[in-house]
Amino acid sequence: FGLQTWPTLRDLASASLEEVNQLWAGLGYYSRGRWLQTGARKVVEELGGHMPRTAETLQRLLPGVGRYTAGAIASIAFGQAAGVVDGNVVRVLCRVRAIGADPRSTLVSQQLWSLAQQLVDPARPGDFNQAAMELGATVCTPQHPLCSQCPVQSLCRAHQRVEREQLSASQSLPGTCDIEACAPNTGQCQLCAPPTEPWDKTLGVANFPRKANRKPPREESSAICVLEQPRAFGGARLLLVQRPNSGLLAGLWEFPSVAAEPSEQLQCTALLQELQNWVGPLPATRLQHLGEVVHSFSHIKLTYHVYGLALDEQTPVTVLPADARWLTREEFHAAAVSTAMKKVFRVYEGQRPGTCKVSLLALTQPQIHRFSAS
Repeated sequence: FGLQTWPTLRDLASASLEEVNQLWAGLGYYSRGRWLQTGARKVVEELGGHMPRTAETLQRLLPGVGRYTAGAIASIAFGQAAGVVDGNVVRVLCRVRAIGADPRSTLVSQQLWSLAQQLVDPARPGDFNQAAMELGATVCTPQHPLCSQCPVQSLCRAHQRVEREQLSASQSLPGTCDIEACAPNTGQCQLCAPPTEPWDKTLGVANFPRKANRKPPREESSAICVLEQPRAFGGARLLLVQRPNSGLLAGLWEFPSVAAEPSEQLQCTALLQELQNWVGPLPATRLQHLGEVVHSFSHIKLTYHVYGLALDEQTPVTVLPADARWLTREEFHAAAVSTAMKKVFRVYEGQRPGTCKVSLLALTQPQIHRFSAS
């Protein structure tokens, strides 16, 4: 990330958060870019430019660096024999050791980290850790793992379990019970699959690890408006406002929006008021509903009700707050905006509203034009 722009930690530390967000735009997990720069500044300003070289000091001294990141940096960059556990390594270890309990539990997590530390090659820790992660990403995959190509197949207890199940099925007589199936599962082994989750022969080694029962993402909706001055001096301009410096999409730029209201009339009134908060009175306005955009974040499913508003050239507008800007289309595409905003803009481009002139009554009783977004 950004090696051509900021080849050294000092270069990254001297960059602005706006520049970091701009280069990170579209990659997702935007907090990672902020933490990366925060860590660079900590090294330059407080640690004398000296990067911590062990997993323990990396995690303790650098904000945003957790156990996995610390182990990866220490082993790959500095040759420390530190294990790493990411999602791919979890899958590999759970299958190799036939761990069927919930990998998110504290006990299983501790066991996996202990295994990773025991297994890491002290002579080539970085290569070993990268190989373990790559094995999970390309061979020991969540579905349809390539067991015949796996270099640790002979050590894999999950694969051994599959072979036993297949042999038992081929040798069993109709109506007879396999002796292992007859043995009671007391649930006393805290690393084994619970008794309520029997072996699924159709899954094979994919019985491991146990599938997490994830909470469905929280559903939210908002009304958002692309406000444009199509005949502005120097070219058409779009209004962008900056999100707060904390929380979801912190510091990124977006089109003005409000939380969705229970009725469309209330929603449009609230959206118009929000626009006026940024640019002042809008004497001739008519919102046009252009379509919807659904964008999923890691824990939120957000539906944007997209509106458009094109101002005529006689409408005097200004932007007073510092956290708002008028941008050209070219500047918009180069700015620190999220993928969701680019989706919203594509809807606007496909159903761009025309210049509207209506009475001041529109500010209290918005007129709504609907278009289907293709």
